[in-house]
Amino acid sequence: MKADDRNLAAPIYYDPAYELLEPDEKEVEAGLIAALKEISETTFKHSGHAMRSVHAKSHGLLRGELEVLEGLPATLAHGLFARPGIFPLVMRLSTTPGDMLDDKVSTPRGMAIKLVGVSGSRLPDSETDVTQDFVLVNGPAFAVFSAKKFLGTLKLLAKTTDKAPKLKQALSLLLRGAEEMLESAGRQSSTLMAMGGHPPNHVLGETYYSQAPLLCGPFMSKLSVAPVSANLKALTGAQVDLRGKPDGLREAVCDFFAANDAEWELRVQLCTDLERMPIEDASVVWPEDLSPYVTVARVRVPRQAAWSEARSQAIDDGMSFSPWHGVAAHRPIGSIMRIRKAAYSFSAGFRARHNGKPTAEPVDLGKLPD
Repeated sequence: MKADDRNLAAPIYYDPAYELLEPDEKEVEAGLIAALKEISETTFKHSGHAMRSVHAKSHGLLRGELEVLEGLPATLAHGLFARPGIFPLVMRLSTTPGDMLDDKVSTPRGMAIKLVGVSGSRLPDSETDVTQDFVLVNGPAFAVFSAKKFLGTLKLLAKTTDKAPKLKQALSLLLRGAEEMLESAGRQSSTLMAMGGHPPNHVLGETYYSQAPLLCGPFMSKLSVAPVSANLKALTGAQVDLRGKPDGLREAVCDFFAANDAEWELRVQLCTDLERMPIEDASVVWPEDLSPYVTVARVRVPRQAAWSEARSQAIDDGMSFSPWHGVAAHRPIGSIMRIRKAAYSFSAGFRARHNGKPTAEPVDLGKLPD
């Protein structure tokens, strides 16, 4: 919805007391890094190339722009959204595993956005940068409620990385069938979808979410990026024929952008009820009847070559995306976001050391390969 469509419920001001450290959060963080290390070392051993521990396979590497809208209400006009403006961006579309699987192993989709030229007080370890990252997945809530539960899921993924890819394809078909049965009964299983039961939907028709919260100035929020151009909305729910196409999702993205421009809306949902919109339980979908997602910006991506080896070297190898790259006005909050900081840092460092190519935050996108 637009910012002026209706009066918003009063958002709750952030208080550090709303963030509750888990008793063993540092141990969980160490375990998370160990699991990510196992994934990265396994894929490096088998491929000779260091990849992301999660979201390794990119399906689209795109250049575009984000326009912050005029006339935003005072509750939303913070940080990046404080004033109207246009920012160049890189968008990376991916799926969740840490190994390069046939797309028939169908898992949740990811969208990472890096904006360049963003000013303001910075988050720790990004003080000299001018970027703002948003890391999103095509589901409104995180698969598990806590950092400790997330570690358990990641350990399972680590043990199955690079093992029996053909078996994973067969398992994915079974999981999709089981998920379809649940959905026909009005239910969903994030576990089934994460392990390969996600429907083979077109990545460009999805709506993407931050899932875990972050600040919007003095308030607490979640973000979403939703398709609004007619050509994207036509792909919502559309399935991609992946028969004989191990990189079918990438091919579909490339085919689309060979002839089309695209437009999304970036939307913000403010926290107005701490019981029904908790900060520390990222598995809870924040009810939109309490606080709707409100449009604050437009994302435009023109037609272009959506993926190339040169662009993969520049973005997949040369850049990292983290919710902790950005301004303090959009600081991530909650246990899932807290442990992500070390996780993303480890993954970027591992790739830089083993590939001999340090990752760096761009100051402009003029040299990004076409």
